[in-house]
Amino acid sequence: MGQPKILASYLSGKVQIVVGDITQQNVDVIVNTANSTLLGGGGVDGAIHAKGGPEILEACREIRRTRFPKGLPTGEAVLTVGGQLSARHVIHTVGPITGIGKEPDAKMLAECYRNSLALAANDGLRSIAFPAISTGAYGYPPERAAPVVSETIESVLSAGTPVEQVRLVFFNEADARTFLKHQSFTTTG
Repeated sequence: MGQPKILASYLSGKVQIVVGDITQQNVDVIVNTANSTLLGGGGVDGAIHAKGGPEILEACREIRRTRFPKGLPTGEAVLTVGGQLSARHVIHTVGPITGIGKEPDAKMLAECYRNSLALAANDGLRSIAFPAISTGAYGYPPERAAPVVSETIESVLSAGTPVEQVRLVFFNEADARTFLKHQSFTTTG
């Protein structure tokens, strides 16, 4: 999966919806859908750790040792090196888990995106790529996540931030199309 396939853009091109591999995004920072241990896992988390190399795990262990000994709380975000990735940095955030028959936690999902964008801005990072946080194994319904994600990103960008480009990266086109159908950005292009 070389270049990402751009399906749509919003907010004067600041937000792109792409199909591609999050680990291959040529941006300042990619976001990892981490578990609270920060020690790697499956899916996006496993792929980032595998392709980024041991430097990422070492940095995560240091964060656990010094800042979050009990694990990273849901909605929080922390920054590490990017290791062998194209991106110089990785932001790790823990999305909410939606159990069967439970109401998804829109507030915590929004916090993942808001805190990741704030961390990127505070560290002078201008471009960021997000996977679809919590919509895989964590069970957040993708059609319900789309408006939360789009409203949160638009709110942060509209309030003024040094972040110039946000990519929402979907591994397959069907997931991207679900997002596009349910998103609520106010302007295209």
